[in-house]
Formats: sequence, C-alpha cells, structure tokens
Amino acid sequence: MSASAPRPDGNRRFGLLLAVLVGTYVISAFVSGPLTKTLQIALFLGVVMLAVRASRASRRVARLVNSVVAAGSAAAVALAQVMPAAGAAAGAAFAWIALMLAFAVVLIVREVLAGKDVTLQSIFGAISAYLVIGLMFAACYAAMRDLGGGPFFANGQPATTATFQYFSFTTLTTVGYGDFTAAASSGRAVAVMEAVLGQVFLAVLVGWLVSVFRAPRFARDDTATEPHAPAPARQNRAAMSAAVRRSARRRPAGRRPGAPARLTRRG
Repeated sequence: MSASAPRPDGNRRFGLLLAVLVGTYVISAFVSGPLTKTLQIALFLGVVMLAVRASRASRRVARLVNSVVAAGSAAAVALAQVMPAAGAAAGAAFAWIALMLAFAVVLIVREVLAGKDVTLQSIFGAISAYLVIGLMFAACYAAMRDLGGGPFFANGQPATTATFQYFSFTTLTTVGYGDFTAAASSGRAVAVMEAVLGQVFLAVLVGWLVSVFRAPRFARDDTATEPHAPAPARQNRAAMSAAVRRSARRRPAGRRPGAPARLTRRG
C-alpha cells in the first residue's frame, strides 16, 4: 500500500475521541493553576490528532496536518508560558485553540456524513462534534477577552476557563441561566451564533442520525422476520423448468411435437 492511499473504513472510531473530550472538559472545569492552559492545549492537540486519525485523509496528508497542528500548538504553549496573564499573547493562544477545534469539527462532521451506514460510531462522532463546538466557542470567548482588553462578562463576573466553558455550553444548549452574560455587543453576537448553531446541529444532524440508526441485533431480527417476496417466483420458475426438462426426456427421438404418426406396412 502506498503512503498516499486512503485509510480503510475500519479506522473510524469516535468512542476514544468522545472519552478524551469528556476528560478535557472535566480537567478544564475542575483543575486550575499555571499549567492548566498548557495541559488544555496538549489535550486539544490530541483531540485534533484523533479526528485526523478517524478521517479518510491519506497518510501523507494526515502526517502533514499533524505536523502543522503540533508546531502551532508548541508556539501557543510557548506564548502561554512566557506571558501567562491576559494579553495579546494569551489571546493568540486561545485563537489557535479555537482554530484547531474548528478544524476538528469539520473533519468529524465530514466523516460522519460520508459514512455509508449510520452506526454507533456515527452517533459518537456527532456527539463529539457537538462537544468540540462548545469548547471551540469557549476558546473564542477567551480570545475575545484577551484581545479586546475589556471585561467579557457583565456585572463583574470572573472570566476564567471554567466560566467560559460554562457560559459556552449553557449558550450552546440554549439553557441560558442568566448568571453569566456578555458585556459587549460583539460577545452577545457570537453567543447568538453559538445558540443558533447548537440548535441546528441537534435538530438536523443528531436528530437525523438517531432516527436512522438501528442496532445490529434489531437489523438481524427484521431481516429474519421479513417475508422474501421473490422466493415463490423463483420456486415457480424452477418447477416449470424441471417439468419442461422431464417432458423433453420422455419424447421419442425421431418424432416432432404435433407431427402425425407414420404407419408401417407389414409384408
């Protein structure tokens, strides 16, 4: 197999990606400290690499994408370590995280839609893309806070990684508790875009996948209980063919069908 050959369909496994995403969210929400951003970038790098691994990209393209993403993540980690406080460097790091996650969403959704059948892995892929969208918008809000210079939340609410993710997922699911709201018009505009995208994603993609999905055991039961319409027709044709062959074997060798019998004269 050449290096540029596409990967087989069996490599599409989104269960591990979903587990990594859940772990990333838990770590970002409950762990705080100077190395939290570095750990978060490393986990998001792993998310993108898993999405590339699950896609139909050739090995050459996958290696190129992984190299570019790893180089950009290393630069983001360096910026986060040199200037950990809010500022242009931290904003650039969060913007890179948002770009990585947006690329992962495109890869996952493309792979889910390209599948021939709707399987459990397709459901896992759609849920993974939904979680990635929430994390992506959280990184966007953090980048807007650091690059804009002013407070992102109104009423003096704290702007941390945990609160950005909380605000992002409550907006994505349109829960909207109201305890955290964007202060600037730009933040409110992006929040509206996230809410619309979340509803469209759930109603269209996830809803369609769940409605089409059938577990393998139910598919086997349906196949076993459904009547096979062509079977009687095939049996009738086979019986007719056998009857024609039998009648052909019983005919005399020198007599044609419908011809009168010849009389023999006795001497």
